[in-house]
Amino acid sequence: MSQALISVDQLRVIYNQGKSNEVRSLDGVSVEIYAEEYVIIYGPSGCGKSTLLYGISGLQAPTYGDVFVDGKNLAKMTKREKVQFHQTSIGMVFQAFYLIDTLTVLDNVCLPKVFRGESLVQRQEAAMRLLQRFGISTQADRFPSQLSGGQKQRVSIARALVNNPKIILADEPTGALDSESAQNVLDIFKDINSTDKKTLIMVTHNPEHLVYADRVIHMKDGKKVREDINKDKRPMEILKKEGDKAGNKEGLQEGVAGALETSSPKGELTDAPEKISTELRLLMRTFKDLSLKQVGVLLIPFKAKQLLMHILSELTEEQTSSAESLLKEFLFKNIDNNILKTKLDLDMEKGGAGWNKLRAISFADRAQEIIKHAEGVGKNDEASLLSVTNYLIRIYHLKLEDDETLLRFRAFVKLRMENKIDRFGLQQRLDVPRQLGGVGLYKGTAEKVVREMEMIMLLSYSA
Repeated sequence: MSQALISVDQLRVIYNQGKSNEVRSLDGVSVEIYAEEYVIIYGPSGCGKSTLLYGISGLQAPTYGDVFVDGKNLAKMTKREKVQFHQTSIGMVFQAFYLIDTLTVLDNVCLPKVFRGESLVQRQEAAMRLLQRFGISTQADRFPSQLSGGQKQRVSIARALVNNPKIILADEPTGALDSESAQNVLDIFKDINSTDKKTLIMVTHNPEHLVYADRVIHMKDGKKVREDINKDKRPMEILKKEGDKAGNKEGLQEGVAGALETSSPKGELTDAPEKISTELRLLMRTFKDLSLKQVGVLLIPFKAKQLLMHILSELTEEQTSSAESLLKEFLFKNIDNNILKTKLDLDMEKGGAGWNKLRAISFADRAQEIIKHAEGVGKNDEASLLSVTNYLIRIYHLKLEDDETLLRFRAFVKLRMENKIDRFGLQQRLDVPRQLGGVGLYKGTAEKVVREMEMIMLLSYSA
């Protein structure tokens, strides 16, 4: 039986226990994480997600419960074992970087190796390889104060990797970054997990990050409320055991569904319950909260929420909630684009969403354009295909090398419009080099195009 790399058993962390101001940061959380998984711990501020991460790292001692890493109970480790664990088994990346201002970039990355007794040459060679990999080797002799936020975070990731640990722990690593730098960090983490085979655990409150994870652990009020599986990397015997607990064939199918749904190298369709249409099943791979429950008019609120999250950056909860209500009215066709713009710009006290005028105009026009292309999907004709592909090329400034590549791009988008492939199939085809029959887009660009296409497909779907 394969053993979990990390096992958290009924972990409780209580501050000021027994006093009037007692706080239960964690309240009986149990989690198992397996080697090479990419797990995201997700939830609002104050839900205990960072405390759980620090419990796994051994930096936060449990009030009750146990944390096992590689079969060893962290609470029962000797001081020497703890030092060895923190030096070689885990690497940590923080929102605030925690670089030492008086050391150069190279020396910051080398620092964890200093305590391993390695020679200066060995330390610097290992550090430079990582700096080159992350595109910041030219900054090696600079100091942290001379770097951008994105560069600082890449340095901290290199520092976390320099001792080649099995596990990387990241606490809100994109929280202090602009969108481009954040995307860079997410791409690096994806590569660390898929190429270096590191087990990666990331804490975030951003729902846009959840698609990167194999599993998402949802936290609320110090408790684990549920898990979502995007891609199941757990050993097959574990999945079979979960199926046996369910006591029937359907239970086993449910246990291995995540692995089966993403195992096809071409992103082709696999078996699923007959009551779920192919169209809905493909969308459910992208939008994890989408289910058979969202039918008829209940589908409109879901679409409104997803479209809002897709287009917007950071807004207050009140502004987002007000805009979501207006967007529902827009999707129900109770208001037109001009009224949507006006109300988004209107003060909240007057029934608007309290946005600024430029944001309101940009958002409303973008929403209308996506909806227009979504309406064309159902027509399934050449004009609609050309409209959608030209739109994707325009908004993401795609530079397709030649006519053959353009034809491939249109053919692959057509396959997705006809529900013959899912998002993973489309992304793979866009990402594959042209010499191997793909479009040859950069990985980050391919992901953006696929996300846009999935939003169009969601809005075109009707239960």
